[in-house]
Amino acid sequence: MEIANQKILVIGLAVSGMSTVNILHGLGAQVKVNDRKTQDKLQKAAARLKSMGVEYLLGGHPVELAAWPDFAVISPGVPMDIPMVQAIKRRGKEVISEVEMAYRLTCTPMIAITGTNGKTTTTALTGEIFSLSGRKAHVVGNIGAPVIEVATNSKPEDILIAEISSFQLEGIRDFKPVTSAILNITPDHLDRHKTFDNYVEVKAKIFENQNDGECVILNADDPYTARLAGRCRAKVLHISRRDILENGAFVEGEHIIVKKGKKTERVCRVSKLKIRGDHNIENALAATAMAWSMDVPLKTVGDALAGFEGVEHRLEYVDTVNSVVYINDSKGTNPDASIKAVKAIDKQIVLIAGGYDKGGEFDGFVDGFEGKVKGVVLIGATAKKIQKSCQRKNINNIYIAEDMHEAVTCAASIAAAGDTVLLSPACASWDMYNSFEERGQEFKKAVGLLRRI
Repeated sequence: MEIANQKILVIGLAVSGMSTVNILHGLGAQVKVNDRKTQDKLQKAAARLKSMGVEYLLGGHPVELAAWPDFAVISPGVPMDIPMVQAIKRRGKEVISEVEMAYRLTCTPMIAITGTNGKTTTTALTGEIFSLSGRKAHVVGNIGAPVIEVATNSKPEDILIAEISSFQLEGIRDFKPVTSAILNITPDHLDRHKTFDNYVEVKAKIFENQNDGECVILNADDPYTARLAGRCRAKVLHISRRDILENGAFVEGEHIIVKKGKKTERVCRVSKLKIRGDHNIENALAATAMAWSMDVPLKTVGDALAGFEGVEHRLEYVDTVNSVVYINDSKGTNPDASIKAVKAIDKQIVLIAGGYDKGGEFDGFVDGFEGKVKGVVLIGATAKKIQKSCQRKNINNIYIAEDMHEAVTCAASIAAAGDTVLLSPACASWDMYNSFEERGQEFKKAVGLLRRI
């Protein structure tokens, strides 16, 4: 794609936005940057842009700016329905995501993974499998460096393994991974997508440009994911933790199995997995299917599955203090993810939950406690909302904390020897923290302080 001298508006100065500016400016584009944040909140970025000679307009999204660009690249945190973006589209100009821009600028094949939950673990595990196979694998997207930052410097013989969010998928046009996966779909980000049906449609965009030369992995155990199979032009491989499949990856007895036609092969004993919980078996199946579809030897796949220890902030063991185990699941940013975390723990739980309100409900989340949660400590904007759901379900051992340190201290006072204190918020972090990573680090810091009490 020819970039030199094109007028490109980059909307949003998050991490991917700054990477996009750097790449496009380096390719000779005329870049202009816009962000709703004011300069006092973007001092470092503004100084960098000034040093590059890149013009920027901060503090809002003026509609008049729509007349300037040949096309725009939008950061995932910026909604597509703001008036300026709509005005650009009415002029017949493209507004694309950073992932789409990266795809147009690279010759490196890409595996793309989406779903409501499990994306980070599956992406990291798939990266481990390909690295063990001897291929240079770049793990990118929401889990690592922005796709564009790595894609433009990678080689055709490499592989890009990308965790892709619904926000990034909103802005794709030509994007076509060699293999895609939709792990599951449960209600999330309804503040952005408005309805669950809209959310499903955005997730389905990951395979919309694939054809019979590519492959899509779908979870047969998830009803919303499974029913997308009829819409795929790509070759479909299913995964299932519950059923034996004719074609795909599944669990039979004690083993992860792959089967195509009459040929069945064992990959790994389920008991060899170090990542806990049924949801992580599904993640392992998805990673297996993706690697298998691209001819990675099954011995390599099995070795990688057995050696993988998980990712930070996802059911991460932190410490044991006074015979109480502390687990960091800050990556649990929606109710379904946190339900899975609760199910993965076989001890009595004191749960720390709450955060930014994405418009979801929490009655189903509380139903998922299944008698295992002996106390709940709530933080953030959704604290009162979750409290009401707990009370409707006759759970009354509830405390509201002002910050993470208070939450951990309170949870420690409730927990008895042998219990688990679990941070799994069921909410995003944006009301109190810049990211779930920051929230998880704050939890780990607070747990560390318990040893000084």
